[in-house]
Amino acid sequence: MQAAGASSTLAWIPLDPLQVSDPQGSSEALNDFLMKKRNPSSAALSAWSPALLASGFAAPSTPPPRSTSPGRESKTATTSRDVARPKAPEARAAPRGRPLSKTAKTQEEVAQHAMSVIFKTELSTDEQDQVREETVRHWKNHVNAGFLQYRKSMAAGDSFAAVEWIDHKPGTARFLDVKGQEYIDCLGGFGIYNVGRRHPTVTAAVKAQIEKQPLHSQELLDPLRAYAANLLSMVAPGNGALSHWFFINSGAEAVEAALKLCLLHTGRKRIVACVNAFHGKTLGALATTSKSVFRKPFLGALLDVVHVPFNDIHSLTETFKASQFAGNDIAGFIIEPIQGEGGIHMASDDYLKTARKLCDQFGACLIFDEIQSGMGRSGKWFASEYAGVVPDIITLGKAVGGGVMPVAACGGRAAIWSKYIENPFVLTTTFGGNPAAMAATIATINVILQEQLLQAARERGDQLMAGFSKLASEFPEVIGEVRGRGLMIGIEFADNDAGVEWAKQMFSRFVLTSGTLINAKVIRIEPPLTITAEDCAHVLAAARESVMAVARLRKPASKL
Repeated sequence: MQAAGASSTLAWIPLDPLQVSDPQGSSEALNDFLMKKRNPSSAALSAWSPALLASGFAAPSTPPPRSTSPGRESKTATTSRDVARPKAPEARAAPRGRPLSKTAKTQEEVAQHAMSVIFKTELSTDEQDQVREETVRHWKNHVNAGFLQYRKSMAAGDSFAAVEWIDHKPGTARFLDVKGQEYIDCLGGFGIYNVGRRHPTVTAAVKAQIEKQPLHSQELLDPLRAYAANLLSMVAPGNGALSHWFFINSGAEAVEAALKLCLLHTGRKRIVACVNAFHGKTLGALATTSKSVFRKPFLGALLDVVHVPFNDIHSLTETFKASQFAGNDIAGFIIEPIQGEGGIHMASDDYLKTARKLCDQFGACLIFDEIQSGMGRSGKWFASEYAGVVPDIITLGKAVGGGVMPVAACGGRAAIWSKYIENPFVLTTTFGGNPAAMAATIATINVILQEQLLQAARERGDQLMAGFSKLASEFPEVIGEVRGRGLMIGIEFADNDAGVEWAKQMFSRFVLTSGTLINAKVIRIEPPLTITAEDCAHVLAAARESVMAVARLRKPASKL
């Protein structure tokens, strides 16, 4: 592609066919642009992706001839230098049709057996049982046996374990387990599948980049990181105010980066966070997370963090005043516009606006954690947009990589980046912002735009909220409240037992849900934004059956 107005020509890179929805009737232009090497008009390209064109892309001319080094003529015959160049190693044949080994013992045999599982798409009945048994055994022996007791997918006595296998309907909310059972995913990997599971546009972009260059040298400039940062600055709150971006691999890393940038910018050490907040479990992020079971083992090694009640304007104001009076000025206030693990609680517009005013007044940084609520889940690109408040720093994660690559990002204003620019080695990363991850990020933004997923999140969210609210009115002894925005919904049950039992009942009906880490009474509903109206109706039907089952279990025996 060639940047608008630029004279240099970049190498043409053909991609695999992309199957995308076509609300504007322009996928033909996209295919011409990406695959047929034609030259679509700027108008057609703009119709396919206004953000792409606005980012500085222009329709390409005919693919350029293969370039040669300066002063070196293009070769048509083999030279001694070509003969001396070592041949690239050939990949070993993929064991696609090979039966799974039952006798692997040596390191090479076990490695080849694991490789066979990767390339398998279909399993015999015996192989299904073998993969299930080996998964449970290796998980117990080499991962963490404690997790198994919390998994709804584990039956008593390990007589059955549901093992995920394949996303057989790319871009949807459906997947199969190793036995071939289909599920509807209303957990969404805790919010990673905003564009659906294995969306073909995202996987095609990642495959194309992997074929070209999966990782980068760390020395030369990698172009996709620049393009992804530019796109995020366009869709983030503030119309370009959050202009600078640092890419990492997980949400907790994004929070770590945000805290470092905040401390660096202000020269202060104290952070304010909210009760019921969850910002991650790495040591810096853990300090801002509020649940004692996560924090207590590490007290004494954590940052200086004060936790204030969520949505309490008076408490927040007094904390800023008291900290200043005591000479321990606040560096920053970090908040989730919608608390995720805290139980799907929404910050009020007034609270966020007051936070902005206090940070300006006291010289502190306002940090919005949109790791779970961002990338369209709330029905807008970012949940903070409902209040019209722009932070100084924002953290993203989960859905940024399209459910295909692990990607997270920390964005901020130019002023926040000033000291980081002075010393760019204050924050570095080996794998953050790698080419494959950035390909996924760029593709994800395109899918959200092209398939109008912000609108879809609002429409499907309204459908589910109405259905769950009706159940709450009919079964008040089971469900206390339904709340949320877009497709970030929380169902608060009468007590922990009711919530756990309802989630089990939903799982028995092959609908995947989960509780929240800090408020166990709340079950989250976070399906892909691509979920259909029909799948939502199926989920609501399963929810009704599950609530009725919970109500029967809770009813005293004398009333049965």
